Amino acid sequence: MLQKIEHNIQHYSMSAEYYSDLVITYATEYGIKVLGAIAIFIIGRWIVKAVLNLMRGMMSRAHVDETLISFAIHVAYAALILVVIAMAASNIGVNTTSFVAIFASAGLAIGLALKDTLANVGAAVLIIFFRPFKVGDSIETAGVVGTVRAISLFSTTLTTADNRSIIIPNGALIGGNIINNTGNSTRRIDMVFDIDYKDDLKLSKEVILKILLEHPKVLKDPVSVVAIGALGQNSVQIFVRPWVLVEDYLDVMFEITELVKLEFDKHQISIPLPQMELHVRREELLSSL
Repeated sequence: MLQKIEHNIQHYSMSAEYYSDLVITYATEYGIKVLGAIAIFIIGRWIVKAVLNLMRGMMSRAHVDETLISFAIHVAYAALILVVIAMAASNIGVNTTSFVAIFASAGLAIGLALKDTLANVGAAVLIIFFRPFKVGDSIETAGVVGTVRAISLFSTTLTTADNRSIIIPNGALIGGNIINNTGNSTRRIDMVFDIDYKDDLKLSKEVILKILLEHPKVLKDPVSVVAIGALGQNSVQIFVRPWVLVEDYLDVMFEITELVKLEFDKHQISIPLPQMELHVRREELLSSL
C-alpha cells in the first residue's frame, strides 16, 4: 500500500513537472510571438498614422476638397490597418489565406451590388488625383456651364450664372468632356464686330485697336489681334482677339462691346442689320396681272 502511494506521488510529481515544462515551453515560444505581434501592430499603426498625416498634408497643399481628403484618408487607413493586422496574425502563426479569400469574396459581392455607386466613388478618386478641376473653377461639362461649389463622394455640384444648382454624378462627369474655363491664368476673348461695306475699314480697325490698347485690363502680352475675319452677305466681319486674366473675362468682354458701339457711333461707323434685296422683273409682274 505504501509503495503504491509513493508510486502515485512520484507519478504525479513527474506529470506536474512535465506539464509545467510544457507550459513554460509554450509560453516561451508563443509569448515571444504574441509580443512580436503586439509590437508589429503598435509600430505598424504608428507608421500608418505617419503615412496618413503625410498624405493629408500633400493633399491639403494641393487644395483638394476637404470631403475628398477625408474619404481618401479613411479608405487608406482601413486598407493599411488590415495589412498590419494580417502581418501581426501571420507572426503568431495564423493562416491569413482564408481571411484574404473571405474578404475578396465579400468585396466582389459588394462591388457587384453597388456597381453604379462605386463607379461614382471611383470617379471621385480620379478627380482627387488627376484634378481636372477644383472647387471654384468654372467648367463646361454634360451640356451645362457652372462654377464648381462642392465635390462629394458620389456627385459634383455646380452653380450656374443665374444661381441654380446642378448636381452631376461623378461617373457621368468624368466619362465626358470637361472644359475648364479657369484652368489657366489667362484667357482669350473671341469677339466679332460687323461693319457696312461702305464704311472705312482701316478706320474701324484703328478705333477697335485704340480701345484695346487703352483698356487697363487687356494684356499687352500676348498681343491683341484685330483682323478681317470674313466677308459676309451683309457686312464685313472684324475678328477681335484680346487676352485678359481669367477673372476679368466677362467684365472686359462687356466693356469692350459697349465701348466699340459708342466709338462706332462717334465715327459714324454703322453696324448693318441682316437684310434681303428683292428684285422683281417687270415682265413677270405684268404677266401675273
